Amino acid sequence: MLIGYARVSTPEQDLTPQLEALREAGCEKVFSDKASGAKANRSGLADALSHARSGDILVVWKLDRLGRTMKGLVDLAAELAERKVGLRSVTDGIDTAGTAGKLVFHIMAAMAEMERDLIRERTTAALLIAKRDGRVGGRKTVMTPKRLQAARKLLASGMTAREIAPTIGVSVATLYRHLPAPEQEAINAETDVVVSGS
Repeated sequence: MLIGYARVSTPEQDLTPQLEALREAGCEKVFSDKASGAKANRSGLADALSHARSGDILVVWKLDRLGRTMKGLVDLAAELAERKVGLRSVTDGIDTAGTAGKLVFHIMAAMAEMERDLIRERTTAALLIAKRDGRVGGRKTVMTPKRLQAARKLLASGMTAREIAPTIGVSVATLYRHLPAPEQEAINAETDVVVSGS
């Protein structure tokens, strides 16, 4: 059975040209979405995939209707192939049921793998440069120099860690992480709190 899937990115766009092309291609059932290709949850695509059985073919007007990235397309094609469901694109002239269509998707899979490798290489290089320049990745700390100074003053006044943390707007764990060991020991002595990894 031929199962059609159509998608437009916004509610204002018209699905009619795609729907007509899919019916002309012989699709018995057609599902659709009015949602961005970047959205992971598309109910129309989910319904189309759930209706597809071994031997069926999922038909789209154009491959980009299935998703925005090469990796997304390749992953979906691999999932369909595993379920023995074909994939056909009306305007791109691709049909995974045929030898040429399979070849095209093998090439696309190789390109997606190369894209992942390039991204990995660029990320690694950027992290090495950042490390060399003294920049550390991760989320920016909430413990500013002003908060740390206020924490020390409050600690000296006799307040406990559990009282200081909410006063300066940080968690107790963050407070411990930013105070040198002698100061932590002073807080521990006052509060009898043991913080692991501090």
